[in-house]
Amino acid sequence: MTATLPTPALRLTRSDHKTLSLAALGGALEIYDFIIFVFFALTLSQLFFPPQMPEWLRLLQSFGIFVTGYLARPLGGILMAHFADHLGRKKVFSLSILMMALPCLLIGIMPTYAEIGYFAPLILLALRIFQGAAVGGEVPSAWVFVAEHAPAGRRGYALGFLQAGLTFGYLLGALTATALAQLFTPQEILDYAWRFPFLLGGVFGVFGVWLRRWLSETPVFLALRERREQPVAFPLRTVLTEHRRALLPAALLTCVLTSAVVVLVVITPTVMQQRFGMSAGHTFALSSVGIVFLNIGCVLAGLLVDRVGAWRALMLYSLLLPLGVGALYTSLVSGWEWPGLAYALAGLACGVVGVVPSVMVGLFPAPIRVSGISFTYNIAYALWASTTPLMLIALMPWSPWVCVGFSFIMGAVGLLTAVYFAAKEPVHCEDEAQQASLNVL
Repeated sequence: MTATLPTPALRLTRSDHKTLSLAALGGALEIYDFIIFVFFALTLSQLFFPPQMPEWLRLLQSFGIFVTGYLARPLGGILMAHFADHLGRKKVFSLSILMMALPCLLIGIMPTYAEIGYFAPLILLALRIFQGAAVGGEVPSAWVFVAEHAPAGRRGYALGFLQAGLTFGYLLGALTATALAQLFTPQEILDYAWRFPFLLGGVFGVFGVWLRRWLSETPVFLALRERREQPVAFPLRTVLTEHRRALLPAALLTCVLTSAVVVLVVITPTVMQQRFGMSAGHTFALSSVGIVFLNIGCVLAGLLVDRVGAWRALMLYSLLLPLGVGALYTSLVSGWEWPGLAYALAGLACGVVGVVPSVMVGLFPAPIRVSGISFTYNIAYALWASTTPLMLIALMPWSPWVCVGFSFIMGAVGLLTAVYFAAKEPVHCEDEAQQASLNVL
């Protein structure tokens, strides 16, 4: 079957914008809680591992604990998706943020290796696993919640706006790290100031839970219930038996999205400090610029989806991804005096992050949508995000162009996936339930 053409767009109402804003802000606060760890990876590696351990090994183990959070995503995501398809999107959407905030708060108050020895990294590992389970339920639920609220023809913009909100969580982390680097000396950060961003994350989580109490259930889910349709008993089983064809493109595109985030947000800031000798404050400031333009790129990508369709937008941004990352690393290697501009271009080029959700949501019908997305997204994300940072960090001493080559490969994966599957996969662009309630929020 061929992909459907974009539906003529309706104007977003004030209520639509309210829902989008609350969903995006709550997601940003939850992503902050998860990502703040990576901005302090160097600091945490000194605090939670033996001081006699080589620096590169401590950093590798610190990133290992970070990516372990990704490995916990499938279990949490699959369980929470099951209840989202049975009980409603809103309930799970609100629960996930509380599950994220509590471990973040505990990290901020826990003792270090100097105080409790090897129990410190073990406790840190357990808390990261709990956070991984929480974020595994957050992202798929957020995509479906926003997509099912969006009026016809504005799904791309709505999901791009949401992705901008989620990536704003990265910006909050970068700005917090920048502020600490400016306000405290490196020794003060090691002594006590490293705890502040994690304590702040606990406060953010409580605020996020409060925000989401104002959201309403999606019109699609309510319409399914009004028609007295019984929920699918085991949504995941239905996904695996009746929608297997959608699993491969969903998994491949998750890897493309993950790669863009890993290169831009996770690896490059660390590489700028280690390989290119930049200060922490300068690195975090440049990273903030890149994330701001990633936010803008997600919204622009969503607008393009509504105009030309998700698959065509995916083709374009798959080409832009390696070009943007290539420009960034060219500026770093050559010592160009305007690296902020290169980081901004890379952020815009990573707009594929704002395109992939529109494709993913369209691959699965409403009754099993959260389960279908959560299963493929979380398993692919867990496997890819848990190995990619370690691989890139390990290969970086070999060549500064590793991230560029990796981005070229992933851009090719995105392009070939779009070309091959666009004409083969049915796209559930507008559910019958949504057509019956386009203006209901």
